[in-house]
Amino acid sequence: MSKVAHYLQEHLVGEVMVSPDARRYFATDGSIFTITPMLAAYPRNENDVRKTARFTWQLAERGRVIPITARGAGTDQGGAALGSGIILAFPAHMHRILELDDKSGQVIVEPGINYGKLQQTLHTHDRFLPPFPASLEYSTVGGAVANNASGEKSVKYGATRDYVKALRVVLANGEVIETGRVSKRDLNKKLGLATFEGEIYRAIDALTEENQAIIDKIHLSVTKNAAGYDLADVRSRDGSLDLTPLFVGSQGTLGIITEITLQTESYSPSTTLFLAHFDDLERAQSAVLELRALPEMPSAIEMVDDQLLTLVDKLNPNQLKNVMAKPFPRVAMLVEFDTANERTRKKVIKKAGKVLDKFASHVVVETDPHLQEELWKVRHASATVAAHGEGGMKALPIIEDGVVPPERFREYLESVYQLFSRHHLQAAVWGHAGDANLHMQPFLDLGQVGDRQKVFRLIDEYYNLVISLGGSTSGEHGDGRLRAPYLEKLYGPEAYPLFQKVKQIFDPYGTLNPGVKVNVTLDAIKPLVRNSYSMDHLYDHMPRS
Repeated sequence: MSKVAHYLQEHLVGEVMVSPDARRYFATDGSIFTITPMLAAYPRNENDVRKTARFTWQLAERGRVIPITARGAGTDQGGAALGSGIILAFPAHMHRILELDDKSGQVIVEPGINYGKLQQTLHTHDRFLPPFPASLEYSTVGGAVANNASGEKSVKYGATRDYVKALRVVLANGEVIETGRVSKRDLNKKLGLATFEGEIYRAIDALTEENQAIIDKIHLSVTKNAAGYDLADVRSRDGSLDLTPLFVGSQGTLGIITEITLQTESYSPSTTLFLAHFDDLERAQSAVLELRALPEMPSAIEMVDDQLLTLVDKLNPNQLKNVMAKPFPRVAMLVEFDTANERTRKKVIKKAGKVLDKFASHVVVETDPHLQEELWKVRHASATVAAHGEGGMKALPIIEDGVVPPERFREYLESVYQLFSRHHLQAAVWGHAGDANLHMQPFLDLGQVGDRQKVFRLIDEYYNLVISLGGSTSGEHGDGRLRAPYLEKLYGPEAYPLFQKVKQIFDPYGTLNPGVKVNVTLDAIKPLVRNSYSMDHLYDHMPRS
């Protein structure tokens, strides 16, 4: 056991693991990358996290940098849950619900809590957390906050950032802070602190004030965005300041979150679900735009394309039996309404029905929960594609999280098909049509030199395409290592240095998850690609996207 491991095991209440099999387990996540850590530590409390951060800070002051990577369930598809130093694995011990207020709907949790278990608890109180990702049954809330995750309900309810009200965070030097909106008067107190927290507030206050004109231009015309750092929501016009938006989506690069305060919504289990078939992409886009313009937004507008349906039919002919018949439509769309007020829901359903009848070739409407589950199999069939493999060929999560303005949905889809055609690959597309946030995973063999080269050609062409359409390179999965090289092109040469400054302010020695989010190049990540891809550690759950 190394001196670092010896020191940590002596001072932490939680366990420290250095065995080859443990390090091998934490060397991969949901991405195509692999990095073997020095050790894995399982913090039992915030004090363990604080001691670890303080230790690495002191080493860094003497010139030895040991990275810390906070990790949930390791489902990250951009490589942000990997690191060469210390992995802090939160699900083992820091997985509790600390407080649940029925009246306000606020819940306070530790980062390692399983998202699905929290959702089940909230349901018993007639509440829910709307921006849940497709991976909620096997991912953590801390991971969702780190990535500013969202999912099928985000078209109506927004992303994780909209629900995080406050955080407890261990800073790079081991100090603990509590975030939340600070009034102009209280901000002056923060600015006067003779601590690292005070340094951060002074630097962020100056950065946002001096560069407000640049920050105002950072906004992209998309419905959700998980790329970069959210500088736009830090300073309010009333002079107040909130660091929370910076930490949400920061992927452990600015601090280590130990406690999360979330606002929840009232839960309505009664829904109405439409399954609509579209014969061409223009009509599908028109339907999406009109559905988005309804007085009450649908709680979901999800889609799969004909190529995904064809592939699922080939791999598992009975999976969609009695749900989807051949010939498959160009696009199949699931549109859900969860309005609690029955009278209001009837009105909006009537209007939605007229929209779908106008543009769709076939429409089914269902209110029975069991029959709705059958219809949802159409969207969940994407899991069959994501988990499929033939020999070394696997569906790779390399170009799977672009989001564009909704009015460019058709153009986006058509461009994706052209991209796949140029590279002689089969396309299969699914995702959040209402947000124009789509997923696709090409089948390639990382063991083949030609395919490894094709990976980066695809990556480059795809993210440049998304940027050219006015979109964001990440709608809900975060930058990680995969998309970080495109941040400067996405936001421009004026805004990108602000992200670099934010990182420097919070992490002057580079101990917090380096190689993620900023200061990342394609040349730096190419050597990190695995020789083969697998998500077999998730087969208990059937990975969903």
